[in-house]
Amino acid sequence: MNLSKNTLKEFDLRHTGCREDILASFQTYSHALSHGDLENLFGERFDRVTIYRTLKTFVEKGIIHKVLDDEGGTKYALCRSTECSHEEHHHDHVHFKCVSCGNTTCLESVHIPKISLPDGYKLSEINMLMQGTCPVCNA
Repeated sequence: MNLSKNTLKEFDLRHTGCREDILASFQTYSHALSHGDLENLFGERFDRVTIYRTLKTFVEKGIIHKVLDDEGGTKYALCRSTECSHEEHHHDHVHFKCVSCGNTTCLESVHIPKISLPDGYKLSEINMLMQGTCPVCNA
């Protein structure tokens, strides 16, 4: 059984070709992928609604997490934290977008500092996007 099938089984998800292929894409690429990236990758094999529903399910189950983009879009990256679940995501790392190639990657070793909010505010999510040039483009 391949890694995608094992992951789907581990998260109690029914195996479909679309789910397996999309999950394999996240396991193959080291950078975040957008809905449009997946549409381009799979062409006519899966329609846009099926891809959207698969992404939504993967986020809800804690398999992938949302990565906000500086252009207002949303990208998705594989959850590497064992603490992610359908109840809650735990991502206290920053995301880095290369201004040269446009790829956004999770920098798991760079943590977002603890932020204290004024009374009355309740934190639900922090997103930190850093921009610069990635090691590949710097070479």
